[in-house]
Amino acid sequence: MSGLLTEIYQGLLLTTPLEAVAVIAGIASVWYSRKENVLVYPIGLINTLIYIYISVKGNLLGEASVNLYYSIMSVYGWYLWTRVDPQQKTINLHITKSSRKDWVYQLLFFSIFYAAIFLSLTYLKTNFAPEAIPWADAFASATAYTGMWLMAKKKVESWIWWILTNIASIPLYFIKGYAFTSVQFLVLLVLAIAGLKSWNEKSKKSIQY
Repeated sequence: MSGLLTEIYQGLLLTTPLEAVAVIAGIASVWYSRKENVLVYPIGLINTLIYIYISVKGNLLGEASVNLYYSIMSVYGWYLWTRVDPQQKTINLHITKSSRKDWVYQLLFFSIFYAAIFLSLTYLKTNFAPEAIPWADAFASATAYTGMWLMAKKKVESWIWWILTNIASIPLYFIKGYAFTSVQFLVLLVLAIAGLKSWNEKSKKSIQY
C-alpha cells in the first residue's frame, strides 16, 4: 500500500501545468453539471481540448477521440441547455429518466462504439501504437461517448455511464503515467455518484410539474 502511495506521489510531482489546468477544469465542469448549470460546457471545453493533446501524446487514442467528441457535444449540449420557450420564457430541456426504449438505444449506442473503437485500437496497436490497451481504452471511451450524449439530453442515466467511465479511467491513466489525471477521475467518480443522486431527485420534481 505504501509503495502505491509513493508511486502516486511521485506521479503527482511529474504533473505538468497543462495537465493540472485540464484536471481543475474537468472537476469544475462536472461540479457545474451536477448543479445543472450551463457553465459545464464552456469550462468543459478547456478540459477536453487539453486532453486531446495529452491523450494523443500518451497513445490513448480512444480517449483522444472521446475528447474530440466531448468538444463537439459540448457545443451541442450548450445549445440544447440554453434553448428557451419563446412563449413561456423558460428553458425547454428538463432532467428526465430514460424509458425502456431509451435504454435499448443507449446499449446499442455503447456496443457500436465499443466494437468500432476496440477494432480500431487493435489495428493501431499492431501497426502504430504498441502501448495502446484496446479493451480498456475502448470501454472507457464508449461509456464516455454514451454518457456525454445522454448528458446533452439531461438524462439521469448519463451519470451511470460516467461512473463506469471513471472506474475504467482511474487505472488506465495511472498506467500511462498520468497520476494527477487518475486522481481527477477518482474525484469525478465521487461527483458522478452525487450527480446521479441529485439528478434522480430533480427528475421526480420535473414529473410533478
